[in-house]
Amino acid sequence: MVRSRAEAASPFQTASHDHGSCIEDALDRAAQLCAARGARLTELRRQVLQLVWRGHEAVGAYAVLEALRRSHPGAAPPTVYRALDFLIEHGLIHRIESLNAYVGCSRPERRHVSQFLICGKCGDAAELEDSAISGALLRRAGALGFAVEQQTIELRGLCPRCRPNARAK
Repeated sequence: MVRSRAEAASPFQTASHDHGSCIEDALDRAAQLCAARGARLTELRRQVLQLVWRGHEAVGAYAVLEALRRSHPGAAPPTVYRALDFLIEHGLIHRIESLNAYVGCSRPERRHVSQFLICGKCGDAAELEDSAISGALLRRAGALGFAVEQQTIELRGLCPRCRPNARAK
């Protein structure tokens, strides 16, 4: 996917964002990464990944299940949770803890700690990967004798599209 300079500067999607290409790119990268890692991206897992990527807002497991049942009427919650677990394990999606929901990973090629900007109005969730933020937290926690096992940072606010007068600035 080729991103414009404006899109590269902001983790939020711009008006020129081609989401169809975004989804195709995510699915193609997932297939390549799974093949390289010797993992099976089954058709069902691919469909669940596609459902997570259908928008840039976080999506809950039951919303995925409801959509999946259109093509797999017998799908049950364990089916979706197993697929979501696989996708998380392989770094293809992230879980937004506070929403108990999932978003596609924009950088699945390597393991990383992300921070998330979550719009309280439209629900879009933008992934940041700022090693300075995660490093500062790890250093401070270590100085306090705290062993970090998992780092999840979620910030809520309004995205550029939803901020009042955002277009006027």
